[in-house]
Amino acid sequence: MALARLIAGEEPGTYVVPDAVTEAELLDLAKKLARRRLARGRPLSNPEEVRRALQTLLLDYQHEVFGLLLLDNRHRILRFMELFRGTINSASIYPREVVKETLLANAAAVILVHNHPSGETEPSQADKLITQRLSHALNTVEVRVIDHVVVGSEGYTSFAEEGLI
Repeated sequence: MALARLIAGEEPGTYVVPDAVTEAELLDLAKKLARRRLARGRPLSNPEEVRRALQTLLLDYQHEVFGLLLLDNRHRILRFMELFRGTINSASIYPREVVKETLLANAAAVILVHNHPSGETEPSQADKLITQRLSHALNTVEVRVIDHVVVGSEGYTSFAEEGLI
């Protein structure tokens, strides 16, 4: 199913699907819309929208996935990338690789994101420690960590909103 099959709704940001669709097709549509919201050049004007888009992209994985939203110096999106895949309850994250990808993109800031396949969004102690390690590593090359978002089936937790960054 293509986005072309969507019809704009009466309210901005709403859509009408004229044909019957399956759950898998709906999820595919949601992911396409989320990728659009994270397209290159878009400014981070609505943090809630960005967090929901990240949640949508990582929603249906049965294993942990860690990703980066790379931003320029005006906090416009350069790109989103999934960087590490793990198991059902953990992923190995290597600061060297995060720094390397950030520098390759010439990013000035990043938003870290990972999912919890269990659906819980409460950050673990390991999540807090890796956030500190990545913040320190990126700070040495003058890249700011704006947020770390933990997504689950029922929502997300923002380290920035919780005062953890």
